[in-house]
Amino acid sequence: MATRLGLSLPQTHQYDIGRDVPDVARTAEEIGYESLWVFERALFPEPATQGLYDMPGVPWPDAYRGLAEPLVTLTLAVSATRRARLGTSVLVAPLHGPFQLARTLGTLDAASGGRVVAGLGTGWSLDEYAAAGVAPFEERGKVLDEVIDVCHAVWGADPVRYEGRLTKIASAVVAPKPARPIPILLPAFTKKSLSRLVERGDGWMPVAMGAEQLATQWQGVRNFAAERGRTKPIESVGRVNLRYTAKAYDGSDRAPFQGNIDQIVTDLAAHAEVGLDEFFLDFTDTPRDAEELKDLAAEVYTAARAAGI
Repeated sequence: MATRLGLSLPQTHQYDIGRDVPDVARTAEEIGYESLWVFERALFPEPATQGLYDMPGVPWPDAYRGLAEPLVTLTLAVSATRRARLGTSVLVAPLHGPFQLARTLGTLDAASGGRVVAGLGTGWSLDEYAAAGVAPFEERGKVLDEVIDVCHAVWGADPVRYEGRLTKIASAVVAPKPARPIPILLPAFTKKSLSRLVERGDGWMPVAMGAEQLATQWQGVRNFAAERGRTKPIESVGRVNLRYTAKAYDGSDRAPFQGNIDQIVTDLAAHAEVGLDEFFLDFTDTPRDAEELKDLAAEVYTAARAAGI
């Protein structure tokens, strides 16, 4: 059975969001992609007070400058598509009020006919937390837990009742409801985040950084789930960050998925052997415009399917 393949939607500053998002979404579905994805960076601090992923001295990539809001981006893709799943990888959940986020995701799922996948994380940017003003950075894990609980409450049967640290719903009708239970996928590498995944999540969302590393991580997730007695299957969707160049791959020690189309497909095939359910391709800011993004997406998809991926 072929690995499901998805594509990231154009959110970066070189795109005309209102025109290019529906166009790329429609084209990607026609090509054969089974899912479409967005991610979240709420702002671009200048000067940066914190390195990328909180690594001192590491600059933020230019792709994060002026990134389109993820749920608005997915909304633009809804009416342009009919079958592709619409996912976030990831949405920084604690930047959003739990109740409003649950309502937005539920409405989006109802509008799309049951195609939303909620990939949720805690993020790492102190500046984003300060700007959002929902909760302190130090409480991010607790807020993510509350977001998940509020989502389950709001998406469930009426009347909705919930009482938490940020959210209090005495008894209310909250609609529209999702067309089906929205799967919640979580990145998880630490014991605490693995516990959240096993106890609260429907699936795992890693970033593919090498086939051997991914295989080790995936086995670790499954082992942890077995130790905790989980019997429900864990869905798995991996993000692959692509950087296409016209130069042939030189075999040097670089991150995977760099080089020409043949090398990208070779690397993708190695990762597909790990056995995840799905991978989605993110060309980041490599394409100059939507036409180039669509051409690259078509070429990689065709080559991947020809290679049996």
